[in-house]
Amino acid sequence: MFLPYDGVESAQFGGIFRGKEMLFSWFDAREEKKFGQSLAEILIERLTLEGAARNNRLMGKKHDAMLHNMTQQITSFKLDRKMNTYKKAQVGNAFKWALKDKGYDPEYVDQLTNWLMLKM
Repeated sequence: MFLPYDGVESAQFGGIFRGKEMLFSWFDAREEKKFGQSLAEILIERLTLEGAARNNRLMGKKHDAMLHNMTQQITSFKLDRKMNTYKKAQVGNAFKWALKDKGYDPEYVDQLTNWLMLKM
């Protein structure tokens, strides 16, 4: 059944008509893109600062600690806002392309992006 939009919230239909702001806010993913880029920057900083001179065992521990830190940031970000599917995809896309642009191995980037999307 088609319901015409009258520009006013409708109590009869549970307030489903909220106007143009609702539609545009659904696609406004600026904060989500910034968050995805900031997660990538954290990863880039930590991996660059650690360098290749460290042994693999120490790098594994540092990498796990970094992922734990990122998980905490993701959890706190999710508590502050309700994200729809589009916004979650924008976080992952910004994260993935920031890492790809820095020249990280595509397979590693895909694994991290999949991990991130599961956390979202």
